[in-house]
Amino acid sequence: MKKFALIGAAGYIAPRHMKAIKETDNELVVAIDKCDSVGIIDSYFPEADFFTEFERFDRHVDKLRRNGEKIDYVSITTPNYLHDSHMRWGLRSGCDVICEKPLVLNPWNVDALKEIEKETGKKVNTILQLRLHPSIIALKEKVEKEIKENPDKVYDIDLTYLTSRGKWYFISWKGDEKKSGGIATNIGIHFYDMLTHIFGDVEENIVHIKTEYANAGFLKLKHANVRWFLSVIYDYIPDEIKAKGQRTYRSITVDGEEIEFSGGFTDLHTRSYEEILKGNGFGLAEAKKSIEIVSTIRNLAPVGLKGEYHPFCKLVDSF
Repeated sequence: MKKFALIGAAGYIAPRHMKAIKETDNELVVAIDKCDSVGIIDSYFPEADFFTEFERFDRHVDKLRRNGEKIDYVSITTPNYLHDSHMRWGLRSGCDVICEKPLVLNPWNVDALKEIEKETGKKVNTILQLRLHPSIIALKEKVEKEIKENPDKVYDIDLTYLTSRGKWYFISWKGDEKKSGGIATNIGIHFYDMLTHIFGDVEENIVHIKTEYANAGFLKLKHANVRWFLSVIYDYIPDEIKAKGQRTYRSITVDGEEIEFSGGFTDLHTRSYEEILKGNGFGLAEAKKSIEIVSTIRNLAPVGLKGEYHPFCKLVDSF
């Protein structure tokens, strides 16, 4: 049984990590969050120690280490801009790290973390759960087979992800690009990882639209042309989805064929933990490509409706 610490216990994604720790028969020993609305811990590890101040949390973890009760893993589910410093702390505290995506906001942060991994002998693991989704695994196998038969094959892909957020989103850290990295980073990075994982490296990156509530662009990959559209407001959701009372819409088409992956998400964090605990986790090298993509998107100026743009772009009034 491995001992875990959790940094960031009050957020949306934290319960999935608690559940994964529980379902892999390990123990959450201590957690921290500056917000104390963490009653969800009782559903998984009611005996876990909890702190709201990092200094006291740090002292407690160090005390455990000195008493021979060392923490094995630190799981990190804090706001995006804090991931880097919290991973550094975990490594320097003698722990392996499991961090939510985006691992960091900029690719040079990855290089610095590699140095700390070397210094400490510990590893950073990230959650790239789409790589473990059965539909995505099947798609990768299909594409690999087709590319083997036709090495020059290039697929046409439309990626659409609309996940409605209320007014709170733009007031929270998620609405602050300096803290979240912006929409492409906050809600899109796992899709960019999945696409490059299957269709190869980026050859061209163009941004058509960049607002606080919608991003869109074009990615030319080695084996795919990708038109993508991301948004966090309700307005762009198709009427047939609204009629069902749903506030989220995700779609990926490959050469006009819809890839069905709406289900199968509930256990992917547990699957991720299983692989990490077996030594098969996705590390810094696997995470870097998608971090480079979103960093580039963040720094590119939008070109407007030019070239191969996603059809949803026409719904946006200004860019």
